[in-house]
Amino acid sequence: MSYIAKSPWIIHYDGSSCNGCDIEVLACLTPMYDVERFGIINTGNPKHADVFLVTGSVNEQNKDVVKQIYDQMPEPKVVVAVGICACSGGIFKDCYNILGGVDSMIPVDVYVPGCAARPEAIIDGVVKGLGVLQEKRDNMVKAVDAAEEKDEEGGEK
Repeated sequence: MSYIAKSPWIIHYDGSSCNGCDIEVLACLTPMYDVERFGIINTGNPKHADVFLVTGSVNEQNKDVVKQIYDQMPEPKVVVAVGICACSGGIFKDCYNILGGVDSMIPVDVYVPGCAARPEAIIDGVVKGLGVLQEKRDNMVKAVDAAEEKDEEGGEK
């Protein structure tokens, strides 16, 4: 089976934060950092995304949205929690409607702490996430190849 390598596409969602991390995520797209030069593209459609970049904590109102975006993304997928709010709930964790960090709803692969997380840290977290994504892709290829091999062995008998 042939697999096509493509540039990583990111979907960004702000849960409930002060928007400090969102500003830093946008700074990654400015000419100073320009992550697009590495082929990283920010998309608005979860069906095209490889990486789910979440800022802010999960609350009662956005828990379904976070889960829905995650479920709409194709496998393999990676979740990067950016900022202390996304990692653990941050300064809002004791609020009545805050459920906690992103990992209270969906599995998180990479945590980028900070308040607000610096663009360098966000880029580093995305790069680590891309490493995890490649591992997941390799595991999927191995699983498909093993299944095809098993089918071939079963068909010969």
